[in-house]
Amino acid sequence: MMAKRNIYEEDVDFAVLALQSPAFNKYLKSNGQLDFSNPDAVQQLTKSLLERDFGIKLDLPDDRLCPPVPNRFNYILWIQDLLDTTSNRYSDRYDAERTVTGLDIGTGASCIYPLLGCSQRPKWRFAVTDIDEKNMTYAKRNILQNNLKSRIRPLQTQPNDPLVPLDAFGLRSIDFTICNPPFYSSTSDLLSSAAAKSRPPCSACTGADVEMVTPGGEVAFVSRMIDESKVLKDRCQWYTSMLGKYSSVEIVVGNLRGAGVDNWAVKDLVQGNKTRRWAVAWSWGSMRPSHDAARGTSTLPKHLLPFPSESSFTVETSIESCSHRLNATLQALELRWQYRPIMATGVGFAKGSVWSRAARRKQQQSPTDSVEKDQAMDQDDENGEPALGFKIQLRKENQGGVGVMVRWLQGRDSVLFESFCGMLKRQLKAS
Repeated sequence: MMAKRNIYEEDVDFAVLALQSPAFNKYLKSNGQLDFSNPDAVQQLTKSLLERDFGIKLDLPDDRLCPPVPNRFNYILWIQDLLDTTSNRYSDRYDAERTVTGLDIGTGASCIYPLLGCSQRPKWRFAVTDIDEKNMTYAKRNILQNNLKSRIRPLQTQPNDPLVPLDAFGLRSIDFTICNPPFYSSTSDLLSSAAAKSRPPCSACTGADVEMVTPGGEVAFVSRMIDESKVLKDRCQWYTSMLGKYSSVEIVVGNLRGAGVDNWAVKDLVQGNKTRRWAVAWSWGSMRPSHDAARGTSTLPKHLLPFPSESSFTVETSIESCSHRLNATLQALELRWQYRPIMATGVGFAKGSVWSRAARRKQQQSPTDSVEKDQAMDQDDENGEPALGFKIQLRKENQGGVGVMVRWLQGRDSVLFESFCGMLKRQLKAS
């Protein structure tokens, strides 16, 4: 049986952790509970989880943020899903040979995202920034004591420096950014937010103002990232950031749309009944993440979600018959299509709406052989991107019939993808 990717799907068993970590055991109460109002206890929980579950050693000052491990790990897993499902191999699986470079904006004293990312994937590298000297001092210490100097490059920046300083690192491009921006616009905003809560926070917060407060709050911070991304464009495949306020998500998604972004993703970051956070990602590229990666939320309304990248329907026939009809339908069109019968899976690329009546009529009037068709598609790829990339998987349903799943792999036109799915459904369901 495969092990769960998210080892924190269920609450941490403090009694078990106490047996495994004598340092943590000192803070556990006789009833098996932890006093989350005690900063030392919270810090030791983070240290013990990182050491037990990831082999990470951590030093933290008493006056800087102590990151909750499950929440941060959840964010890393989501980044993995975004990258795995937008790889040019179109496999929707982890590619162990892919070298990945990420940028952690405001890494903090813990440098936790790079430490977690590197512990999970051997070919991941990080550039990290922070404007706070004390945070950077501890971040460098944590990089060194975990033997990651060759994989994590730190750079202390100034408040007015670019948030995504690729040129300062000498980087032509990166695969993603990761960021936990300051939530609040001012110290008074922080204090009034705390006072407005119906009950005190469940965990001690040791964050300094430089980590908690920024002019304009998190919305202004992420808006700066959006503005920078408009210039950098595909020098970064996925720009991402955490958001601490539900109200911020709608504003950020609105800003993305206003900037012309048509490819974004949202995610709930929550473990059990603990504090909920959200994450937003956007890309100027045309590779579409899987449904679960792009729409990983149960709390946000539909108008904030990206267009679905998957469409499914059932055909009342055998898988052999469905495979035959699928192949016949797509091979008759002017597109590239490769099908693997043993896996009942195929991948295709089209330069436009080649299934439309006008396109089919044109093809009948001047048919091309398969060599000419491949050459036409290759030429299209060299000059730009295919208008539509898709994957189709067939599977036997338990109740009978064949399930057809159409996955949008690449493209910028959701109407084109929807039209393709409609055509395929009509053809495969035709008697």
